[in-house]
Amino acid sequence: MTMTFKEAYGVLNRHAQTLRNQQEPNIDDLLGIVTESVEAYKICKQRIDAVEAALEQALADPAVASSTSVSGEDGAALRPAPSSARPPSRGGAKPSGFDDMDDDIPF
Repeated sequence: MTMTFKEAYGVLNRHAQTLRNQQEPNIDDLLGIVTESVEAYKICKQRIDAVEAALEQALADPAVASSTSVSGEDGAALRPAPSSARPPSRGGAKPSGFDDMDDDIPF
């Protein structure tokens, strides 16, 4: 069975944490960790490359963007947000100084 991106990413995180927490390297477990990590990395890279290619294609041709969909891990189509859901632009005025900073930053 092929792992999902989420599962493969979890393997990578778990192995990274294991290696970080070791006081002394455990050579006996290292080969298994490296082998599993390489396989998990390949799965993650393949999925990222596929999504990146689909996004590049969708962004390169607006007509394709409306018909192309990328599916998530659950199989549901991921589509760009409709223009009505996007935040409005700030208009043509150029921001100057600190006026363009968000006022909702808590510090």
